[in-house]
Amino acid sequence: MKHIKLIISIFLLSAAAGFAQTSSSYPKENFTKKEIYITMRDGVKLFTAVYTPKDASKDKKYPIIMQRTCYSIAPYGEDKFPSKLAPSDLMMKEGYIVVMQDVRGRYKSEGTFTNMTPVIDNKKSKTDVDEGSDTYDTIDWLIKNIPNNNGKVGQWGISYPGFYTAAGILSNHPALKASSPQAPISDFFFDDFHHNGSFLQSYFFTFPVFGVQKTKAETGAWYNNTIVNPKTKDGYQFALDLGPLTNADKYYKDNFFWQETVNHPNYDEFWQKRGLLKHYSAVKPAVMVVGGWYDAEDLSGPLNIYKTIEKKNPNAYNTLVMGPFGHGRWSRETGHTMHSNVYFGDSIATFYQKNIEAKFFNHFLKGNGDKNSGLPEAYLYDTGKKEWETFDKWPTEKAGKRKLYLGADGKLSMTAPANTGSVNYISDPLKPVPYTEDLTTTLGFTPHNYMSEDQRFAGRRPDVLVYQTEILDNDITLGGEIMSHLKIATTGTDADFIVKLIDVYPADEPNNPYMPNKNITLSNYWQMVRSEVMPARFRNSFEKPESLIANQKTDVNFRLQDVLHTFKKGHRIMIQVQSTAFPLFARNPQKFVDNPYKATEADYIKATQTVFNDSFIEVDVIK
Repeated sequence: MKHIKLIISIFLLSAAAGFAQTSSSYPKENFTKKEIYITMRDGVKLFTAVYTPKDASKDKKYPIIMQRTCYSIAPYGEDKFPSKLAPSDLMMKEGYIVVMQDVRGRYKSEGTFTNMTPVIDNKKSKTDVDEGSDTYDTIDWLIKNIPNNNGKVGQWGISYPGFYTAAGILSNHPALKASSPQAPISDFFFDDFHHNGSFLQSYFFTFPVFGVQKTKAETGAWYNNTIVNPKTKDGYQFALDLGPLTNADKYYKDNFFWQETVNHPNYDEFWQKRGLLKHYSAVKPAVMVVGGWYDAEDLSGPLNIYKTIEKKNPNAYNTLVMGPFGHGRWSRETGHTMHSNVYFGDSIATFYQKNIEAKFFNHFLKGNGDKNSGLPEAYLYDTGKKEWETFDKWPTEKAGKRKLYLGADGKLSMTAPANTGSVNYISDPLKPVPYTEDLTTTLGFTPHNYMSEDQRFAGRRPDVLVYQTEILDNDITLGGEIMSHLKIATTGTDADFIVKLIDVYPADEPNNPYMPNKNITLSNYWQMVRSEVMPARFRNSFEKPESLIANQKTDVNFRLQDVLHTFKKGHRIMIQVQSTAFPLFARNPQKFVDNPYKATEADYIKATQTVFNDSFIEVDVIK
């Protein structure tokens, strides 16, 4: 129990932009703090902390930088200060009025908490409220009541606070000049708790945080007594022993978010109205969307928010930043930038904070705010070359579509097969493929390291198909979108298909000096570059699932998230295909049922999955 509480506490601190990064008295020495309740249009009061530079005056005014969060704005008390304010130490010391707010129903704020509050585009009364209206009302009060502000507001946040930032764009308050959603959720059916509707069982321990309403003002975690004690350090075994997800009711019968999830297995109105993407019809503030290529929580959100704004608002200032980071890791400097066993360089977070993030906010909140910010349209890190690249459009027009065919002989080729062929494997949901061989990551808030983890452990199982190119004679840069076109058949009536894009290192690859796991060697390392799952039940519609017809060849097409990765000369490109990655993804029973959350033990069946050699992965290759 203490182990789980500690992990969740660490996550909540990091999600709040790393406020506990360093011990520092700077905020207390240089800012004054005021705690207030700001009344929303429907009468609900939101608890807000305002930190103002001590040298602010009528002759020295500062812009406001704001974060709204469900993860607490602690420490509470006007004499209590965090060790860090603003998105970075650099921006804190440059001078901003920093505003932190507990959203509705969380900690000291009034109201009822709703996960991903539905957007109301046409508000007809004061009771029509959402995160956009709460952002508007907060900004309006701050501009009118906080002394010595310059009339300009910026908003930022990572993870769930990234969602509140992305939703805040929709406030359309004229003082909101700059918005940076970082690792934002855009849709819970495709981010965080689901991927393409497949439930991430790795989030099982998080439901107390999001599914228990408080009954009074709180400064601590009121949900702690509902956190599950797994009584083991082996998350794979815990999840396997749990059995069908119906058994989770013994833990979460009264958890409102778990019950909502169970009762809405398809992309129905409940999930659709919580999505942000369809609402970006008129974007006014400058936007800088930030994400990490190895973000195991919210990789879909930043890419899709950027692309949607770009499509619907071609004249808006809208930029994208993607670094070699896990979830939110750009908010704190680690010195040697690592993900799992892969080393990318030193001080990359500091480079981002100084040359990208601070530059963006300074230009729009302290400068003239025109579109000539000095930043490119897209600032992206090539995770194979291990260097930053800039683009004037993303996906870039310099890329061309190529097809990687999954040959029946295990070869991955850009040439279509001359003859029909196939390969198959037996998928047994009672003996699922583990998503990782690092058991220490299977009981946390969410897993992280698997996104670049060595995949040799999976590829050597008989229920995982492996396709790879010959050794590359030249560098190949995949830069842009990835689309999987599988031609499959199964002896069951439902199945998941997981596709993984992997960089196979050469035999003489040396270890880097900072590898955390001394039992891993980079010689022949199979580094995961990108992966995604697709339940075949959703192959034609996420709203109306359909069973498969046993033994009938069927198309299962789905998108993996974007990539910018150079496969170097001497490496190989590999694709793996499998049907389980447990307990990252909940097991598909492989027998079609109306609601997989309510499947019985008898519904879980073995199935033979066949992948035909006219299957291919379509990638963007930068010329």
